[in-house]
Amino acid sequence: MKIPWRQMLSEFVGTAALMAVGLSIVIFDFGAGSPMLDWLPGAAARRLLTGFLFGAVGATIAVSAVGKVSGAHINPAVTLAFWARGKMRAGNAAFYVLAQLAGGLTGALPLLAWGRLGQSVNFAATAPGSGYTAAEALAGEALTTFIMVALLFFFIGHRRLRAWTPLLFPFLYAVMVWLEAPVSGTSTNPARSFGPAIVSGVWSAWWVYWVGPFLGAAAAVAAHRFTWLRRFEIKVAKVYHFDHDPHGFFRRNTPSHA
Repeated sequence: MKIPWRQMLSEFVGTAALMAVGLSIVIFDFGAGSPMLDWLPGAAARRLLTGFLFGAVGATIAVSAVGKVSGAHINPAVTLAFWARGKMRAGNAAFYVLAQLAGGLTGALPLLAWGRLGQSVNFAATAPGSGYTAAEALAGEALTTFIMVALLFFFIGHRRLRAWTPLLFPFLYAVMVWLEAPVSGTSTNPARSFGPAIVSGVWSAWWVYWVGPFLGAAAAVAAHRFTWLRRFEIKVAKVYHFDHDPHGFFRRNTPSHA
């Protein structure tokens, strides 16, 4: 099987950029001693801002040259969803997940430069919030990932909305982080949790951040197949640059098993 090195490299770079920039925003907004604690004292307001900016980083990657090549999944749960809907071959999806995990770790390494500020929030590692159980965090991760993937499929399958798909993420993550982050941290992305866990050594309920997003993605795929969402056909496994697929990489020709 031919390894898609170009797409894997782009997915690696995109995921690493999401980690390095997006999680630096988390650290700056919540780290002990950060001026943001004085500029915006309310934790809820900072969650809203953090989610918006994190989503904006993802949207920027999607419209960039990196996103043009890889499709900007930058999340194993998104890749799983596209594969399950028959838009990626299993081997290519597996290569993408490897690239994303490598990117998650590589992008988390620069977070060490935040020093004590980063240490105070475990370098943006995800863990169940104070007073919440692993089961509750699991439910939070599954629900937020379900919403994210379902809306992604809705946007890219809707003729009038698909060109605006990247703009979904800043507003969606602003709301989700604002509401759900106290429960699980609102990862929705195993690669996003994997890198900081290694860097910080914090592995509290680490399985939640694999099982939850995959459950949520699987539920979104089922909803897309068996509900009214099925009318919104997904043509390519990309978040943007839908017409750029010179070799048919994002259009699986074999029958869908989803």
